[in-house]
Amino acid sequence: MHSVSGVLIILVLIATGYWLTVQGWFDEHYSKITSKLVTQIALPCYMINTITTQFTRGHLLKILPDLQFPILSMTLLFGLSYLVQWFFQIDPHHRGLFKSMFANSNTVFVGLPVNMALFGKASIPYVLVYYMANTTFFWTLGVYLIRSDGQTHPGFNLWQIVQKIFSPPLLGFMMGIVLVCLQIKLPPFVESDLHYLGNLTIPLSMFFIGMKLAQMGLRNIRPSKDMAGIFLGRFLLAPILMTILVLPLTVPNLMKAVFIIQSAMPVMTNAPVVAKLYHADSNYAAVMVTATTCFSLIMVPLLMMMVMRLV
Repeated sequence: MHSVSGVLIILVLIATGYWLTVQGWFDEHYSKITSKLVTQIALPCYMINTITTQFTRGHLLKILPDLQFPILSMTLLFGLSYLVQWFFQIDPHHRGLFKSMFANSNTVFVGLPVNMALFGKASIPYVLVYYMANTTFFWTLGVYLIRSDGQTHPGFNLWQIVQKIFSPPLLGFMMGIVLVCLQIKLPPFVESDLHYLGNLTIPLSMFFIGMKLAQMGLRNIRPSKDMAGIFLGRFLLAPILMTILVLPLTVPNLMKAVFIIQSAMPVMTNAPVVAKLYHADSNYAAVMVTATTCFSLIMVPLLMMMVMRLV
């Protein structure tokens, strides 16, 4: 029960957003505002607050080599996503979203509470190492792919490419790294503001998913080849790749366990929000987030038993 508590928290928040939308509290206009509020205000603040409060300069330098494992794993997953996309014949309008959701996992909103429940506070440094790699991939390559789905007239524009890569959340993440490396301490009132604004990220993201599910109708959520492909990436290929990478190495067993668990988390909850912001299919993304989050209730205990045997 402890291992699925983090997942249940997410599902309750999604259900709340769904119910409030059905009751008429939220409409399409509000969902657009929510997507902008999360990606352009709440998430950048969340990034800065998380990095500056959870890391020190020495800590960053010490754990920097560990980044190679999630970076290599996600690079291989992105490569595999092209092959899986071809095999499952994914709709061209969904290919960017599919590849982004295939390779990136929910390392904070689900991964952090799950690892805390399983391994305690000792797991936090390794959770955040994976988070750093996952965040960088999602807010660069992942967002670029999602925006390509919503781009009606694709073409080469250097300024647009730069804008796609340096999104507000990634800029917040980079600012947090700079502040820690330069050992700059923010004023207490600024830290408090960043903390409060950043705390909007999780509930608003979950509410947004609930809104999209209500707007599209739960009857439209059914098994599909796209869902099979996402499940294949999230719950099978990702943990297998990570296990192959870390199991033979002489590194802490806790790091091995956390990295394997993190690699098999459900789809990032930010995917539907970003899809909405850039005019891609946010309903498609919301379905995948909900389906993988629900399925993780089964996968997390099974994966935990496997990890304990391996490490």
